[in-house]
Amino acid sequence: MRAQKAEEILDAAEKLARSGGYGGFSFRDLARGVGIKSASVHYHFPTKEDLGIAMTQRYNERFIHGLGDPRGEGTVDEKIARYINAFRTSMIEDRLMCLCGLFGAEVTSLPGNVAEEARVFFERNRDWLMAVLADDTRFADDDARERAALTLIAKLQGAMIMARTMIDVGVFETILEDPLG
Repeated sequence: MRAQKAEEILDAAEKLARSGGYGGFSFRDLARGVGIKSASVHYHFPTKEDLGIAMTQRYNERFIHGLGDPRGEGTVDEKIARYINAFRTSMIEDRLMCLCGLFGAEVTSLPGNVAEEARVFFERNRDWLMAVLADDTRFADDDARERAALTLIAKLQGAMIMARTMIDVGVFETILEDPLG
């Protein structure tokens, strides 16, 4: 388990990154937000890349863990609703973008290892959804399940961008009226 101060730094960094992207904050901003000196941020995360990797890995783990077992209890529709609700909560209640969605948009300007962790998020989401959709007779093979999974991920990420850009969370709901359609 990371030290409490490192977790506070990660919390502050994640919030800033989910609001303004990877380039939207500095170690000075983090230090000010956590109430420490910049040198203390560097003590826990020597470089911004180290921080970005740790932040993205933690986000990935929390997100996937929060979804639960794709083969566990519940219908396909209940699991898809749980997946959509993870994004809805972020967008509507927290008023924050998906960390890896923002990083995905910035992938060409991210340090390589941070970009790789953003890719891992999308791969793990695709795999989770494909496992859920394996129980849905509408998707007879892996290609159909992968298409549906990628479409849903893209729809959710796009819905977040549209709602944020248009300053209207109702846009998010409109786009997701037929999540797998």
